Amino acid sequence: MAIDTLPKTTGTGRGRPKQPPLRAARKAGGRLWLRLAVALLLIIEVYPLIWMFLTSLKSNGDYLDNSTWSLPTTWEWGNYTEAWTTGNIGLYVKNSLLAVVPALALILLLGTAAGFALQIMVWKGRGLTLLVFLAGMMIPPQMILLPLFTLYFQTGLSGTLWPLILTYTGTGLPLTVFMMATYYRTVPRELFEAATLDGAGILRAFWTISLPVVRNALLTVGLVQFFFIWNDLLIALTFTNSQDLRTIQVGLLNFTGDFGATQYGPLFAAICINVFGTLLIYLFLNQKVMKGLTSGAVKG
Repeated sequence: MAIDTLPKTTGTGRGRPKQPPLRAARKAGGRLWLRLAVALLLIIEVYPLIWMFLTSLKSNGDYLDNSTWSLPTTWEWGNYTEAWTTGNIGLYVKNSLLAVVPALALILLLGTAAGFALQIMVWKGRGLTLLVFLAGMMIPPQMILLPLFTLYFQTGLSGTLWPLILTYTGTGLPLTVFMMATYYRTVPRELFEAATLDGAGILRAFWTISLPVVRNALLTVGLVQFFFIWNDLLIALTFTNSQDLRTIQVGLLNFTGDFGATQYGPLFAAICINVFGTLLIYLFLNQKVMKGLTSGAVKG
């Protein structure tokens, strides 16, 4: 009669030996530390947003007299109305949109066309042209502000939003061209060869074939450039010479209430309008952004 000397196995192990207790404990401990680290990072990221929102609901006396970390004694929801009207946040948001939207449209159109020409079209000197665009990424924006300010003043563009639009377009193009050229490198050339055999020209191949293929990349690059331009302070502060032209970042920098006094409740309400508005845009487009980032990382 034979004796079974094999180790016993559990029904859920599918014939495998049971995991040693020490190894299971180490794995559980590693997972616990990972969860604690994620929870700590979440607190670090979320708590300032909660504090900012609660501060936006305080009165000016409540903010100055009580602790910074205390809850509002009275919930001043009217701070948001005051920020939109007295603080002119509505005007600043409109100016930001009038400067950001045209600049973003020009950046995406010109950058996508340049990336298409540098990667899909075959012509002499395209490698050197790409290096010239990459060199534009190495120029600090601070170096070009004074020459541009002189140029805009001499051409009569000062006192309008055109200096912002043109400067945002010029500073955003190098990175956009580089990223779009990288995305076009992953597009199969057989698509354009088949389109050429069907009689499609360069413009038709660009508009009807290439743009739908790289739409996730366009969304990703557009969102990155949107945050760069929307959160800009240096360029907007240099070229806006009147209150009627201030963007939202410059407006928050010079935010005052009645009689020139700083009203902290409406100020934090205006900051919340800015921060949570852009945060909602990112959360809404998050999945598209992830697809766009991964599509440029894998060949084919």
